Amino acid sequence: MDNLTKEQRSFCMSRIRSRNTKPELNHKSKNFNLEYQPNVFGKPDFIDWKNKKVVFIDGCFWHKCPIHFIAPKSNKRYWLPKLERNVLRDKEITLAYKNSFWKVVRIWEHGLK
Repeated sequence: MDNLTKEQRSFCMSRIRSRNTKPELNHKSKNFNLEYQPNVFGKPDFIDWKNKKVVFIDGCFWHKCPIHFIAPKSNKRYWLPKLERNVLRDKEITLAYKNSFWKVVRIWEHGLK
């Protein structure tokens, strides 16, 4: 059972960012040739157009890290299919870029700490 009210949970979830997260900013500070481009297929975190490389920084929870993922204890009927769709979508996006001769780099958030 969730220990927060619906309003509290909604507020907490609204604070989760999809752009400019700490792992992304940390990686960008070390790689100046990478840039963020909105509205690009698959929403990569960074793109290196010159070298045809896309970089994705995957969160351990949202993309089911094989090392750090902990399944949610509540509302499993919602969360588990959602997370599985994320993993499947990641595979489809990676395949699409590789078929277009782009290099795909996927970095787990724990690798940037």
